[in-house]
Amino acid sequence: MSLFATAPRPASAAARTRRRARASEPTVYDFRRPIQLSREHSRILQLGLSGLARQATTVFTSSLRTVCTVQLLSIAQETYAEYVDSLNAPTYLLKFSAEPMSGLGVLEIPLPAIMSCVDHMLGGPGSAVQPVRPLTDIEGGVVRGLVERLLGEMQYSLAGVVEIDPKLTGIEYSPQFAQVAGAADVMVVATFDLRIGDRAHRMSICLPFSGLQPHLVKAAAPAPVSERERAQRARAADLVHRQFEQVPVQVSVTFRPTRLGPDSLGGLAVGDVLRLSHPASAPLDVTVDDTTFAHATPGTQGARLAALIVGTPEEKR
Repeated sequence: MSLFATAPRPASAAARTRRRARASEPTVYDFRRPIQLSREHSRILQLGLSGLARQATTVFTSSLRTVCTVQLLSIAQETYAEYVDSLNAPTYLLKFSAEPMSGLGVLEIPLPAIMSCVDHMLGGPGSAVQPVRPLTDIEGGVVRGLVERLLGEMQYSLAGVVEIDPKLTGIEYSPQFAQVAGAADVMVVATFDLRIGDRAHRMSICLPFSGLQPHLVKAAAPAPVSERERAQRARAADLVHRQFEQVPVQVSVTFRPTRLGPDSLGGLAVGDVLRLSHPASAPLDVTVDDTTFAHATPGTQGARLAALIVGTPEEKR
């Protein structure tokens, strides 16, 4: 009895094309509003906010005593009007100051998610059906500790960009009434996937780009170099320079090029004499890889041909 192992069949070209098309969907670019958040700055924010997502997972899990996860989904540049329009109403929207960063920031948690948090923290099951209404004073006091812990974790996670001190300044349930910035002001919006048990919610953080940009530029700047590092770089550069001086290169001593038409070139025969375009008084070109770097006159040294390096001629070539 024999066994035969079959290799998996390679995907067809059409299937690969469809996968590439799905993976590279084009995005709309508005030339009236150029993108100001560079890829490098976005990467710096991604590192900090990914750490915030991990810390927020611990905060929700320990506070609600149920399995919770928080995952960073995206970081985008939007106007404040676009951000407000993307939120559901009503929602649980916290306004906070973030000194020394100018302006106000926003932490938005969907109202069903915050009601589920209250239910869990008061010993309930956190059922899927939750009332859609503003929180009472007691409910607000219950979740206040949770949101203050989230702001504290934000302070820790963004310390590599700016050492902010977030302070809660107000709570709004209607996004239209949250006067945080002007409608056309550019904001940095981070979107998170918040899962409480088996239910998913969309959580977001909105920060003013004008207040965040100077700190992003500073965080992206190269670190200062110590005297020891400068000395090491100088020694390395000197070593590379000395090594380059010993690298052999192919040097050619050539006449200036002579141009021939196809008829003249095709009619050449043995014994024909070509008139070169190189003047008899002009020096030869010393070239490396078709680049002229010196001039020389022909001569001999003993039984060998030689070239004497001379100055660059002043005549037009």
